[in-house]
Amino acid sequence: MFTKEEVVKVKDMASAQLQPNATRKVSVPQLIDLSIRGLGPMFNEKEQVFCYRRTKTPEGLRQEGLSPRYTIMTLLGLIELEKGGGKSPFSIDGLLNRLLENRLWPESAGDFGLLAWLTAVRAPEKLPALFSRFDTKNAFEKYSDLRNGNTMEMAWFLTGLSYVAMSGQSGIPDIRSLAEATYQALVNNQGHGAFFGHLDKSKSNSGKMRGWMGSFADQVYPILAFTRYSQAFQSKDALKRALECARGICKAQGPLGQWWWHYDSRVGRVASMYPVFSVHQDAMAPMVLFAVGEATGEDFREPIYKGLEWIGGANELGKDLRDSTNDLVWRRIHPVPESSMKLDVLMSHFHVYRDASARSMDILWECRPYHLGWLLYAFAGRAGDQQVR
Repeated sequence: MFTKEEVVKVKDMASAQLQPNATRKVSVPQLIDLSIRGLGPMFNEKEQVFCYRRTKTPEGLRQEGLSPRYTIMTLLGLIELEKGGGKSPFSIDGLLNRLLENRLWPESAGDFGLLAWLTAVRAPEKLPALFSRFDTKNAFEKYSDLRNGNTMEMAWFLTGLSYVAMSGQSGIPDIRSLAEATYQALVNNQGHGAFFGHLDKSKSNSGKMRGWMGSFADQVYPILAFTRYSQAFQSKDALKRALECARGICKAQGPLGQWWWHYDSRVGRVASMYPVFSVHQDAMAPMVLFAVGEATGEDFREPIYKGLEWIGGANELGKDLRDSTNDLVWRRIHPVPESSMKLDVLMSHFHVYRDASARSMDILWECRPYHLGWLLYAFAGRAGDQQVR
């Protein structure tokens, strides 16, 4: 733990790199370049995997932890970079092989779905060997994230199965029934306003307590999963549901383009506003809105680019969250004290929804590699896209 003096030192160091009233123009090509450069310091050469996060400390920036999950997300972004004509600074195939050689991971269905997604788009011939390690017949009994109906993880799993189906690779088990079961489990978590809860309300005490409240991640990953499922298995219902949720989060978008943090699937509204995460603004929301927009013909560019401006200074603090010196985007803006956010969540259980926008705000001084990976996934092929406002 840092001392009070060290915390002040960190904040002073970071604040000096942020410009008050910074320009609100966010250049997509510059953002892409920042992401490519920023991934280097997040890579662990010894373990050949990306770190969990890069954090500001009194001694400077440091890597913390290792994350195969974030490595997959980063590689998916780098694949899109290559598709868009760019060059990956890392060996995508080499790092994928390292992931496939790790027999101790993945342990969850969600992470397996991410790995299957990556394998399907990069090396589909390796899918049979990957599936030989996964119990497709008893998946909902064996893997706790499926058993408990975790929305985000089920969405990753369904996205992976959909890409596997679209790959046309032979030698793997029939996954249609498993994909259909996963889709129906996700449908069960979708409530009013087309918002998703966090997990199945009927499967556990946790589900009964907070299954109705879904994070922003619980909205965007199902949008992508339903879009890809509709393409893989010709489901009009899935695409309709993806579009309804996409419209829902856009309707709820904040006045500064904020993608809010929690949603009440019981009544179809924002449950708690903060924190607002940079990765939602410039990566996760764009990547899924582009996907569902392309599948349906609906144009989501206005909310996408409005959200993008938030990181460039059109935010609660009037500060640019991009750090060109260290090639990263600071993680989030949140109210202080942070305990006030927990009270927001608690009050929403009783249908009391508090406006947190007038509170004092602070920045979390860290960045994670999946942020830059998903940013590349969203924008690597769109450097010349018209920014509609």
